[in-house]
Amino acid sequence: MIKITDTISIAEDELTETFVRASGPGGQNVNKLSTAVELRFDARLSPNLPTDVSIRLQQLAGRRLTKDGVIVIEAQTHRTQDRNRSDALARLVALIKEATHVPKPRKKTKPSRAAKAERVDTKKRRGSVKRMRSGRADHD
Repeated sequence: MIKITDTISIAEDELTETFVRASGPGGQNVNKLSTAVELRFDARLSPNLPTDVSIRLQQLAGRRLTKDGVIVIEAQTHRTQDRNRSDALARLVALIKEATHVPKPRKKTKPSRAAKAERVDTKKRRGSVKRMRSGRADHD
């Protein structure tokens, strides 16, 4: 089990790892070894994720989310398969932790009367500067 928070953990059998050839550093080994990792996690069907966290996770995943609700994380920055595996897993854990945060609802507010007046004054001042620069004779 991979611990995300105190209440959320993910079973390792929910993760699927595929190893492919990396395009990054590695010298001659880059053509021989499959060091890049493609980590897949099914966010929709995971029994360990609460529904609201799953929905936020799918929204946060963006282009990493497939049509089937599977999150695909690719890691190929390191030269070794093991470091790429831990990097991909760390990125998935960070994404799920971010999804556990419930955003505060935005409260609608209106600008104060003083703020409206200041905005109008600024616009008038700017307009008068522009009129002065134009060289027309009808300025104040």
